[in-house]
Parts: sequence; C-alpha cells; structure tokens
Amino acid sequence: MIEFYKYQGTGNDFVIIDNRNKLFDGSDQKSIESICDRRFGVGGDGLMLLENHDTYDFTMRYFNSDGKEASMCGNGGRCIAAFAVKLEVVTDPSDFSFMAVDGLHKARYMDGIVSLQMIDVNAIDNKEKYTFMDTGSPHYVEFHDSVEDLNIVNLGSVIRYSDTFKPNGTNVNFVQFIDNNKIKVRTYERGVEDETFACGTGVVASAISAHLKNTDICDYDIEVLGGKLRVHFESSEHGTISNIWLVGPATFVFKGSIEL
Repeated sequence: MIEFYKYQGTGNDFVIIDNRNKLFDGSDQKSIESICDRRFGVGGDGLMLLENHDTYDFTMRYFNSDGKEASMCGNGGRCIAAFAVKLEVVTDPSDFSFMAVDGLHKARYMDGIVSLQMIDVNAIDNKEKYTFMDTGSPHYVEFHDSVEDLNIVNLGSVIRYSDTFKPNGTNVNFVQFIDNNKIKVRTYERGVEDETFACGTGVVASAISAHLKNTDICDYDIEVLGGKLRVHFESSEHGTISNIWLVGPATFVFKGSIEL
C-alpha cells in the first residue's frame, strides 16, 4: 500500500507521494498512469514525488497523467511546496527552495497562498500570430478577442501535434485581454491531452506574451477555469524576463492509500 495526498491549485489537481524513503518506483509508468486515471484510479492531471535533496529542502519529480516524467509544472510546484510545509519538510515556510527538472525554485507559503519563483526566460519566438517560449515547459500563446467559445481540445491538439513543434510537441494557450493588466487564459496541456482548469507555466508564458504587447506592464491578474492567479516579473532592455513569480492558492483535498 502506498500513502498519497491529493492537492489542487486553481483546479489543476495532483496526486503527491512522500517518496523520501524511495518506496515508490518513479519508473513504473503504468502504475502512475493508473493512479492518475479519473475512472479507475485516484484521478489527477499529474503525479508528483517529493524526494530528498542534499543541498535544498527537497526535490520535486513531476509525471503527467500519461505516466511519463515531464517538464516543469508551475501549479504542481506550488502544490508540492504547500505539501512540504504540511509535512514540515521545510524549516521556514516563508522562504525555502527545492530542485525540479528545470532547476532551482524558491517558494513562499502564507495562509494557503504559495508564491513560486520560476526560471528566467531568455528566448522568445515572437511571431505575427503567436509567441513561443520555454517557461519550464514549452508554450505556444495565441491571442483572441474572446476565448469563451473556442474548442480548446480541437484547436490545441492540432497545434500540439503540428510539424512545427515535433517531435516533443507543445502546450497551447489561448489568451484574451480583459483589461491592460488582466487576462483570461485557457490551456491545452500535452501529456494530459486535454484542456486543464489551469496551467502554471502556461499563465507565465501568457503574461509574458501580454507584456510584449505593452512593455510598461509586468504584473498580471489572470483568470483561468479553476480560479485566479497572479504573475509578476522584471523585464530587461535586452529582452530577458527574470525574477518571475507565480502566485495563487494551493489546497489540500484529501489523503488515502492505494494498492498497486
């Protein structure tokens, strides 16, 4: 039996396992996929393992619901940060750090809100119809007058599997301006192969893309299907986006155990 915890961040839901004792085999793709199955398992957009790190507070390993170990997940990072605070893995909830697949992340926890520092963005492919960048995961961003009636799965899957982004594909974000510093984002996530209620690395890419249209603004309130997030950052004259912070709630849902 493996003990697990369920967390969600603005509707992005995850199964998290304390794997500091290495009892769970992260290479068991079939087990991870079955745990994430919404009909026959616990259900989740992904699964995370919290493991030891020699220097920092812990290591985050993230797996998509297809069972494959994946690139960085921003909302997952916020949820595992809240989980680490719950387990008392960190000594100071207001300032701690952990290692993920894309590098070191700082985090702050206060009253259920997690602020997560994301990696710097040094390269942005700013096309006429879309922007593309890596915010820990690859993201395509496209702006629309309204995202309400878009068929996100159909549109997103075409872009995700297009020749342009082969062989690994991309996550796809559709963005609408509500105000100068407020946007609405809907995201198709690779690995989930569906629209998710939120995507942390996706809203970061969307906020940076919005900033390219009005470079005076570096702080965005963001509406997603699962709630509200905030992204703020610094922008240099050389085009580097740094000191990026993703801010929002990370909520414990329930705990249980499952036999593999």
